[in-house]
Amino acid sequence: MNKRVLFFPVCAYAVFLIWITGSTGVFISNLSESCYRCLCHVSTKCDVSHGCTGGYCGPYNISRVYWVDAGRVVLPDDDPERNHAWQDCARSYNCAKRIIEGYLQRFGKDCNSDGVTNCFDYMMVNGNGGYGCSAPLNRSVNGRKWLSRFEECRRSL
Repeated sequence: MNKRVLFFPVCAYAVFLIWITGSTGVFISNLSESCYRCLCHVSTKCDVSHGCTGGYCGPYNISRVYWVDAGRVVLPDDDPERNHAWQDCARSYNCAKRIIEGYLQRFGKDCNSDGVTNCFDYMMVNGNGGYGCSAPLNRSVNGRKWLSRFEECRRSL
């Protein structure tokens, strides 16, 4: 079979997938639109006008370190080397979702060992960091706030 004939349909499909989903086409189990909304609600009650406070920016409250770990995602036509590129992306809801996607692609796993990787696990990854997601969130005031907000969001789905 001619390799060129096979190459075109695969490339066309990839371009179509990116165009239709607005994403890189990376599949992350159980990372749905409702999960994105809950992760956003947990962070700032999804305040899309949230700027930057204490080194955390946007509706998902993303730090520069998180952004770097996520793959240095930027707005279209921006340069990740530009000084405030990470802040501009983190303040944009859609760009911030791509940061979340990159981070969870790298660190997402079954944090609570229930046999399923789901939105609760992704919330734990965001709350505890990629390397320590299995630590209980209820040990700190902030962690208890996250758990409460997650339950609020989950009930509203």
